Amino acid sequence: MNGAFEFRQCATILKATGVRAADLQELRDGIGTVSEESIFHHTFQYFLKGHTMEYTNEFAHWAGESLEERALAERLSNIDPYAFGSIELLRQDIVAAIHDYLDRFPEPRKAMTGQEFYFNETLTLIFPAGVKAGNLAEFLMGIKFVDPESIYYHFYEARIRHGADDFSSWMIEQLGKEDLASKIRAIDPFMHSIEDIRTHISEAVEADVKKDMETAGVES
Repeated sequence: MNGAFEFRQCATILKATGVRAADLQELRDGIGTVSEESIFHHTFQYFLKGHTMEYTNEFAHWAGESLEERALAERLSNIDPYAFGSIELLRQDIVAAIHDYLDRFPEPRKAMTGQEFYFNETLTLIFPAGVKAGNLAEFLMGIKFVDPESIYYHFYEARIRHGADDFSSWMIEQLGKEDLASKIRAIDPFMHSIEDIRTHISEAVEADVKKDMETAGVES
């Protein structure tokens, strides 16, 4: 199938760094020193794991849930990791946000024992999911049944590779479906779970397939 969409997915292997934080000063210092792989894991890969939709990264989640520093959690959640040209710039922005907060509130809470923040890294493996689509009908079947890790890889991680999700890029480049692609790109990656995103994409594609079928029926 020339020009077919090949679903791929990712698997992650978790690696502990040995760095932990019990308060915001330690969190700030840890973020400033851990590897870029650790920053990537706690920000970009937040959506790969089960998460609370109130937050957009694990730093915000910990600040809001374990430390109850809601104002900081909101500010950290407003940081869009895809808006930065590098992980190093993302790191600097997160550190600056925490530093500014500590200037205003220099005596923040400590986490309770057992609720400290543990910095981790992940080794990410990418491999074919064994599903290909040569047209929208086949794509619709694929998007409904591939693993969540495949949705994450093509919808979230693709933004790091070329600034847009793989689904809409394929629809434009191979199918000329600009209107449908626009609908896919309008889905807010920070406001939905992976399963919600699967549903929204499926509904948009199914509507487009039905429209094409109705058009073909009228023309025939």
